[in-house]
Amino acid sequence: MNKVNSSTMIRTKDMTKIGMLSVIGFILMYFQLPLTFVAPPFMKLDISDLPVLLGAFTMGPVFGIIIAALKNILALIFKGTITAGVGELSNFIVSATFAFVSSYIYRKHKTYNWAVVSLTVGVLFMTVLAMMSNYFIVFPLYGKVMPMEAIIAMGSAITSKITGLFTMMIYSVLPFNLIKGFTTSAVMMLVYKKVSPLFKN
Repeated sequence: MNKVNSSTMIRTKDMTKIGMLSVIGFILMYFQLPLTFVAPPFMKLDISDLPVLLGAFTMGPVFGIIIAALKNILALIFKGTITAGVGELSNFIVSATFAFVSSYIYRKHKTYNWAVVSLTVGVLFMTVLAMMSNYFIVFPLYGKVMPMEAIIAMGSAITSKITGLFTMMIYSVLPFNLIKGFTTSAVMMLVYKKVSPLFKN
């Protein structure tokens, strides 16, 4: 009986942590900064991946994926727009990949240096997958509600090197995700030691 109660308590605690981090991630999505020197207006920097990383690093990679999913489900419900689902899909793919890869490496080598390595590798994986998902899925979906020519024109206004969807990935999506990933990683390194005990216990 005690084992059952203990197991139930652990599951309840995990659910509480997941819910808390998901809500924090959702709230952080409202604090956005446009990077007009590198990305079109609809791509904005935020650090909503921070709670996803915290959950993945303290509880495990799968928990990070769950938090990323819940964060974007909340965004889809409360921030629905004409392109509802497109941005959330992109955010989930990027966020889940970042958290899973980084935490998987870190949980095998829990040192400061390996934390830096794991976050760096996570950013690189995230950026590559972001380029692929945006090229094959996200931008084509945007193209169904906005002419692709107009989307490319937004990129061309930033740099004349953007002349099509592929060059948009190279000169806009790639640097944007690198900036976003390393910004979030820097904040993660600053707060992890102070915040992680709250979620480990």
